[in-house]
Amino acid sequence: MSIETAGGNGSLRSPSGGSQAPNPNILHTVMELVRGVAKERAEALTVDTNVMNLGLDSMERMEIVAGLEHAFGGRFPDDTLLEIETCRQIAVAVEQYLGIEDAPPGSAGEVPLEYYCFDQMPEYRHLKLTLGMLRASGEPNPYFQPHEHRSANLTVIDGKELVNFASWDYLGMSGDPEIADAAKAAVDQFGTSVSASRMIAGEKPVHGQLERAISQFLGVEDAVAFVSGHATAETTIGHLFGPGDLVLYDAQADAGIVQGARLSGAARKAFAHNDWQAVDELLTAERGSWRRVVIAIEGAYGSDGDLCDLPAFVDVKTRHQAFLLLDEAHSLGAVGARGRGVCEHYRVDPEQIDLHLGVLGNSLGSCGGYVAGCAEVVEYLKYTAPGFVFSAGLTPPAAAAALAALRKLEKLPERVAICQSRSHLFLALARQRGMNTGQAGNTPITPVILGNSLHALRASRELAQRGYHVQPLLHPAIEEENARLRFFITTSHTEEQIRGAVDATAQILAKIDPQLLMH
Repeated sequence: MSIETAGGNGSLRSPSGGSQAPNPNILHTVMELVRGVAKERAEALTVDTNVMNLGLDSMERMEIVAGLEHAFGGRFPDDTLLEIETCRQIAVAVEQYLGIEDAPPGSAGEVPLEYYCFDQMPEYRHLKLTLGMLRASGEPNPYFQPHEHRSANLTVIDGKELVNFASWDYLGMSGDPEIADAAKAAVDQFGTSVSASRMIAGEKPVHGQLERAISQFLGVEDAVAFVSGHATAETTIGHLFGPGDLVLYDAQADAGIVQGARLSGAARKAFAHNDWQAVDELLTAERGSWRRVVIAIEGAYGSDGDLCDLPAFVDVKTRHQAFLLLDEAHSLGAVGARGRGVCEHYRVDPEQIDLHLGVLGNSLGSCGGYVAGCAEVVEYLKYTAPGFVFSAGLTPPAAAAALAALRKLEKLPERVAICQSRSHLFLALARQRGMNTGQAGNTPITPVILGNSLHALRASRELAQRGYHVQPLLHPAIEEENARLRFFITTSHTEEQIRGAVDATAQILAKIDPQLLMH
């Protein structure tokens, strides 16, 4: 609920105190709304629980704000949103600023501006407030910086060459001459667009070639390619599951998984990160209450840089007769001896996974996504999934680039080994210097957790001044105590670049706060 701003302790939060007794009816409504959004994360909710510590994402927090404004009428002043954190504080703010009128807003015929003006929508005001706090911090906005050339281990921003640790091009496929030539040849043969849904008139031979290559690479029956990685997860979950079903997803799951769960109309519950025991306990108690159940996990998590416990989740889904969805956006090409992902890493039969999801834009140097699995689910999605049927098909150059990259990966698995070796080196050096890297391991992602958004912004800026492009992950996208830098390691990085980045980061953190190097 709170949006963080510069405070006396250097964090982005300035909570109000006080123990004013709220109206019990308002407090009940507030707590029920928080429970409805947070679900099992709010099992121990009390009047003085800090809502920010429930692990809500920014969309969920705005869902609570919008729900309160709709239920009671009116709007919270922007500065009030900076101060309310507990259910008690929220209820007091409701009574003070929104009131408890029985009549719904607009009952006399007046429609509030936020119902028809985008600039008055609570969600947009929340965004503007967050951006305002970023400006007030005195640090430059780290987002939407134009990269003037290909983004590999090096990039150019504002005319300055930087070592790039923000790219997901794990195997250096983007811009590889063979991949670029394949994309150019596809443009010459098929044009820049398929100009229609593939179901109607947009099917090209390269689509089928790519999908067969994906399914063979993963070791499953079939695959279907989508135009967007995010849309792949969103439309697959949203289409296959609905009312009467249950979607269980890791608390660190990608936004596409979460949004797909919301759109499906199914019941949805997030479980603590990698906590297969919690899923087992829940399904032991509740499996009979639901029709279809899907457990959604990721191979490698982009926030913490750790792997899922795949064998344990396979066991749980088998015993409880549930579906298992595995998103390998950050593990395909980067995990496993030959880059075949977490199934290869754990030596799990790929056919034990019901839905393999992945993207074409990370290790495969293109853009788009895929779903792979049994022939029946792929056929069903091809004929009925809205995000596939009602969308123009994957462009010929994107499909050809991904196909060429996949073939090159099969021929040159040493690229995977180099990426893994560089990733291990960075993680080992960071830990030697006392950085908090959390549970990271066996992935190309290393977080450096600072627990303070202002510190992360400052470290990112100072690294850029020293020639390293490293993006911060800030509140409200993540809880303040987990604010961090993230380093994405690729095959293209040299040992010298990695050692230089770790040294520079250690020097900057020592200057910001020596405690940041005490882990």
